[in-house]
Amino acid sequence: MTVRRYLPGLLIALPLASTQVRAQSDLTLYGILDTSLEVTNVGNGATARMDSGGVNGSRYGLKGTEDIGAGYKIKFTLEQGISSTTGAASNPALAFSRQAWVGMAAPWGEVRVGLQNSPVYVTVTGVLDAFTVNTLASGLDSFLSISPRQNDAITYLSPDFHGLSGQVMVSLRDSSTKPDNGIAAYNLAVEYSRGPLNSAIGYQRVTNFKGSSTLNALFAGANYAFGPLKVFAAYHNAKITGLVDRDVYSLSASYQFSVSTMLSFGGAHAHDRSGMGNGGDQVGLMYWYFVSKRTTLYASAAFLDNHNHATFTINGAPVGIPVAYPGANPRGIQLGIQHRF
Repeated sequence: MTVRRYLPGLLIALPLASTQVRAQSDLTLYGILDTSLEVTNVGNGATARMDSGGVNGSRYGLKGTEDIGAGYKIKFTLEQGISSTTGAASNPALAFSRQAWVGMAAPWGEVRVGLQNSPVYVTVTGVLDAFTVNTLASGLDSFLSISPRQNDAITYLSPDFHGLSGQVMVSLRDSSTKPDNGIAAYNLAVEYSRGPLNSAIGYQRVTNFKGSSTLNALFAGANYAFGPLKVFAAYHNAKITGLVDRDVYSLSASYQFSVSTMLSFGGAHAHDRSGMGNGGDQVGLMYWYFVSKRTTLYASAAFLDNHNHATFTINGAPVGIPVAYPGANPRGIQLGIQHRF
């Protein structure tokens, strides 16, 4: 009798309780599959290959939030890079090679701890280049020196103050670095967006870069929209102990012909500050066709002129084919498809 009396109320209350839980917590499975066909000549004849990650690295991940009230949320992201051409993990030794962090968002900003994308990596791809610093068309990508993500990182992201926002990151040393305590890397990025203008500046210092050197990298630039035409200008300075000392200048633009079509074009110049004359110039062209909000077809082409004994190559995927000999001039074309889920 008692169960029957309260059963209708329970049946009504359960869906309402479920709705409240969904409103407070959110879990999303997401990913990118990006595959392209590339034909390049790096000085010893044409080479054809299939690439993963022409525009964005292929990946899958989980991200979630829990609303704990009063404007506070707990957030996390777990992300693994994969090859869309073979199905293999980008780094088979890691369960989540791209991101693995947890943090708290509040009215005063957001704090994250764990493996994260570096602030300069996020800023560079979004603000300074019409090619988003990807595909073989991007000269900025070919001449770039950067550490895209950091282990053991602590990051603060500020709120937006009338278009001004910033990120600060420090990463701690671990057992893979010597000595295994103290600070391993510093990152800072400031962005200002107002109307058609979007500008940014960033700095990165990484010790034990690629195992033995110290990287100091500075980025600055802006883009401005003149209706369907958006113009990008960027400056990058890179110093790697005993290896690199260069300035990079980039000028590019994109033109939105319609909702579904866009053309990007531009060039970049690398100046060797060491006095050896090992700089370079690159020009590139890219066509985007947005099939839907989730699917994009793209085509790109590039030519790179290496000065003296320079060994720059066009990075159609995360790693380009090395030039056949110092001073060789690589060129290539690329056709690809990207789908987001």
